[in-house]
Amino acid sequence: MKDLHEIFTKFKEDFPRVNAGHEELGIEIHEKSGPLPERMRWLLKIAISGASRHLSALETHIVKAKDAGVTDDEIKHTLLLLMQTTGFPTFMEAYAAFKKMEGSSRA
Repeated sequence: MKDLHEIFTKFKEDFPRVNAGHEELGIEIHEKSGPLPERMRWLLKIAISGASRHLSALETHIVKAKDAGVTDDEIKHTLLLLMQTTGFPTFMEAYAAFKKMEGSSRA
């Protein structure tokens, strides 16, 4: 997958060893450390990045979730769940990021 955000490409160029460790940790946590199925893991990452207002991460997680077969309706429901816990403004920021990507070939 081509990097969604140019800054991540630059990070990998400037810090290749740090990136390699980061990638290895990500694989260990995301793929090897528990029983959750891939689609659920991506929905959780969407919820976490949306709730944390990490919009670049949210965009990346949306793309990877869709690559794993997660539907737009599942993503929208996941984002909607943010509203009661994190508040309407946080939900709207995450929802706006999703809507910006909806229908594009990368989301």
